[in-house]
Amino acid sequence: MVKPQRKKTNLGSYKFGSVLFGITLSLFITGLVGLILLQAKALTSLIRENIEIQVFLNKNLSDQEIKKIENIIQSKPYILEKEGEKRFTYISKAQAAEIFTTEIGEDFTQFLNENPLRDTFTFSVEESFQTPELLEDIVREIQLMEGVFEVTYMNDLVESINKNLVKVSMFLGAFVLILLITVIILINNTIRLALFSQRFLIRSMQLVGATKAFIRRPFLWRAFIFGSFGGILASAMLFALMEYGRQMIEGFNLLYNLEWLLILFGGLVLLGAILSLISTLRAVNKYLNMSLDELY
Repeated sequence: MVKPQRKKTNLGSYKFGSVLFGITLSLFITGLVGLILLQAKALTSLIRENIEIQVFLNKNLSDQEIKKIENIIQSKPYILEKEGEKRFTYISKAQAAEIFTTEIGEDFTQFLNENPLRDTFTFSVEESFQTPELLEDIVREIQLMEGVFEVTYMNDLVESINKNLVKVSMFLGAFVLILLITVIILINNTIRLALFSQRFLIRSMQLVGATKAFIRRPFLWRAFIFGSFGGILASAMLFALMEYGRQMIEGFNLLYNLEWLLILFGGLVLLGAILSLISTLRAVNKYLNMSLDELY
């Protein structure tokens, strides 16, 4: 007579599919918001890079005098440097006249009988110096240099960017906090529900004399693996989304920063591992301290 086979309940019966899906989905949403924040930061930096200060020089300066002023300004720490090059341009009054003539479609110097434009230095400012107070200090400093006629910059644009940036930062900060709390609750509940089916297994291990540390170990190890793998899956999905954006959206490469992306992906893997470990530890400890009646 064949004896009926009873299905054994073991650690492998853990509902890994639902747990991995829940962790991956939660981390993907978190990463998506992080991606939006990174793109917003990149866009802000891109806009700030185009904030320029223009230095108009006095007329009839010699080449040596112009070069002296250029060297002084270029030695300052507030000049933006990108890829080893300073964003600093010298436009002579002759070049300025050519540009202006091209724009209006007529040579204005012919009926004026002179070129009223001035030699100009134009440079972009480092983001750390782009506060109204520091920009005004820069303008005053350059204005006092010998040979400088006038210094201008887009002060209205700077004020608008700074005001809007504060508002957006406050909103995004609150949103990220709410999202993080939601993700923590979601991952915690997902793992608790999965471990609910393991409560009698935990009890059985206690009855055969296993220590609490011994019982916790396989659950915590699995939580670390699942949390890390969920972070890797979420990162892979986000990377695929970024690559799709680069192919489909013109100019998207300007906002692409691989270094920040790697930091984000590493953060997702770490976040998944830590949240899974903490949630698992709390759930296992709960069942370790329950009586048999409470388990039912």
